[in-house]
Amino acid sequence: MTQNLTERILSKLNETDIILSINLQEQWKCGHQDVVGAIKSLQCYENVIDVKEVPLKQLKLTDEGNGIAKNGSHEYNVFMSVPDEGITQAELMKSGAHAKIGFSKAMQAGWIGLDKSAPGAPRVMKKTKDVVDEIQKLLIDISLNKDTSEEDEKEYEKKKKELKKRKLIAEETIMAYEVRKGTSFTLSPHKQEVDLTPEMIATRSWETKDFKPLNFDAMGVMPTGGYLHPLLKIRAEYRQIFLEMGFTEMPTNNFVESSFWNFDALFQPQQHPARDAHDTFFLSDPVSSSNFPDDYLARVKNVHSHGGYGSQGYKYDWKIEEAQKNILRTHTTAVSARLLYKLGQMKEFHPVRYFSIDRVFRNETLDMTHLAEFHQIEGVVADRGLTLGDLMGVINEFFQKLGMTQLRFKPAYNPYTEPSMEIFGFHDGLKKWVELGNSGIFRPEMLLPMGLPEDVVVIAWGLSLERPTMIKYGINNIRDLIGPKINLSVVQQNPICRLT
Repeated sequence: MTQNLTERILSKLNETDIILSINLQEQWKCGHQDVVGAIKSLQCYENVIDVKEVPLKQLKLTDEGNGIAKNGSHEYNVFMSVPDEGITQAELMKSGAHAKIGFSKAMQAGWIGLDKSAPGAPRVMKKTKDVVDEIQKLLIDISLNKDTSEEDEKEYEKKKKELKKRKLIAEETIMAYEVRKGTSFTLSPHKQEVDLTPEMIATRSWETKDFKPLNFDAMGVMPTGGYLHPLLKIRAEYRQIFLEMGFTEMPTNNFVESSFWNFDALFQPQQHPARDAHDTFFLSDPVSSSNFPDDYLARVKNVHSHGGYGSQGYKYDWKIEEAQKNILRTHTTAVSARLLYKLGQMKEFHPVRYFSIDRVFRNETLDMTHLAEFHQIEGVVADRGLTLGDLMGVINEFFQKLGMTQLRFKPAYNPYTEPSMEIFGFHDGLKKWVELGNSGIFRPEMLLPMGLPEDVVVIAWGLSLERPTMIKYGINNIRDLIGPKINLSVVQQNPICRLT
């Protein structure tokens, strides 16, 4: 089939200077992809043809439009359903799935009317004997690509606009190919050989072969080099800032976490919406964990169920089965909880500053500012005498070092921090304030069951890695950074460093 088409294309080109693939499809009554395949086969022969891509817009019928082209328009079918003696509107509505819109369009066209003088309910009556189903006729013409040059252009455009409004037709772009004769055009092309094979030498067939001339001036293919991803750059920058501020990095190599450390240890109730499957990824294998410190487990259960440490708790029946469920961690705060528990087991308390940068997972709906898998930057400072002002000061200092000065703090609620604050940064590209993270002071109900001294205060914050990267690199869609829709040119063309 392709061989036959290539010969016909060359023959056609021999008669004229230019041909269009879409026109050949219509003339030869074959598939457009078959024609395109034949053209691409001819491109294998050097300079036999010159090809240019030409995007063309074409109308196609929707599923509803195809149904009308086959069975008639809704208004026409409604008209045909009205008997000469008339019919009640309620009965007419039972004539078909699209009777309602058909009734409206038939009334608008003046084909039918309501006779309110009839006894009982008003009756739908025909106002004319014969009608022409122009909608069906026009859709059939469009499906057959019928020439409409004889029609009034303004009137035709008006009809098309109405069909689009009714969602009976849609516009699609197809890629056609404009073909011209090449500098080496011939009706019997043949491929030039590029390799001298052992078989050619053994059979001496190379003597009759046509070899492609060697181009000794051609540049070799440049080796591809690696590129630093913007997220990796910002991650390295974050890490360096934390280290300069005297923080120690936490181990965060466990993506799978138990609900106990991810939720319960953080004084997050078992009925919290964050534990729902719509927000959290639960594991099917292994389903649960069981290795928890017994005394600490008992204290966590008690503070949830009955309260303690100045709190009344949540007053519910805390279940170990819920705490044992394995999940993909929703935040790296679970790692902070583990380390704070270890800190509480030490004989003598020493102030600490911890940070971590790693991936977390949430069952989010993907959009321009949300991903289901993203990075969280966790910061924790444990010391005596800390206040909310210290927390705001540390966060401000951190973002100042990043070159981000437009910050806002907004009061918020977290189950495990009080007071709590959301952190926002202004995105020049989106022209709006974007949430960068959350922060607060850990509650006594979380810290005291761990064994930490009563006068120890822990301030903490969780920040996004992706959103500050978007702000610094002027990226409007988070999916350009990570995921299947990533824009590789952003990775390849971003600068080595950004001066702020």
